[in-house]
Amino acid sequence: MTEVLLDTLLDTLKLIPFLFLTYLLMEYIEHKTGEKSEKRISRAGRYGPLPGALLGLVPQCGFSASAASLYSGGLISAGTLIAVFLSTSDEMIPILISEKVELRVLAEILLIKFTVAVIIGFAADILLRIFRKQGSDRQIKSLCQDENCHCEDEGIVRSAIHHTLKITLFILIITFALNTAVHFIGEDNLGKLFVNMPVAGCAVASLVGLIPNCAASVVITELYLSGIIGTGAMISGLLTGCGIGLLVLFRANKHNMKENIAFLAALYFSGVVVGVLTEAIGISI
Repeated sequence: MTEVLLDTLLDTLKLIPFLFLTYLLMEYIEHKTGEKSEKRISRAGRYGPLPGALLGLVPQCGFSASAASLYSGGLISAGTLIAVFLSTSDEMIPILISEKVELRVLAEILLIKFTVAVIIGFAADILLRIFRKQGSDRQIKSLCQDENCHCEDEGIVRSAIHHTLKITLFILIITFALNTAVHFIGEDNLGKLFVNMPVAGCAVASLVGLIPNCAASVVITELYLSGIIGTGAMISGLLTGCGIGLLVLFRANKHNMKENIAFLAALYFSGVVVGVLTEAIGISI
């Protein structure tokens, strides 16, 4: 349990700089520029899935947490958030590098994740623009009203600290619970869930990837390297493995649970479909 507690603290501490800078930016926009600037930034975000997918490739789940907060404040589009989630690499890159995997293998995995993230991100935004006005009632100040934090009286820095501490405490509690569960279940037992199941393996791998914990990407990457699962299942699990981003989304966007569940479903089915197509086409990395 000492190791579980230490892992929980380290995982949470790594997120704090990303969360603080994100909330600092959001508070600055709210205090200094007002609603008109928020709307301009939101409209400019129609090209967001492209840079969002690029940022997600950086081996750090802090970007997915930041993207969830920015979306909840109305500053980025739903497609941008999905793109960040799908491209987030979490622990995959460090593991592949430590195992001295060929650069070609790493590049091909990242290219698949990036391409899928961009396509689905832009598709999501286009569909949402056709059927409804996205983000029209979402503003940064709504986050402050939900938290009852009186940010207008605290100033930019204190407000950012206030939001960061609240979300960090939430993440700390949930991450500890998840780490404890993984500790007792065992990573080997998680891996056995999708062994020797060609198509169903993609569905299970996508489900495992949704676990908001770095253990998910670790298990999937190591099983792939050991030859236990194939390219399709590996891609499925890594596409849905967006780290702590989903936790932050459900906390920051708590009054739009239907949206949150829609994001969850979109991630899951994207991972399953791409994984199955990868196997059907015969792509092998």
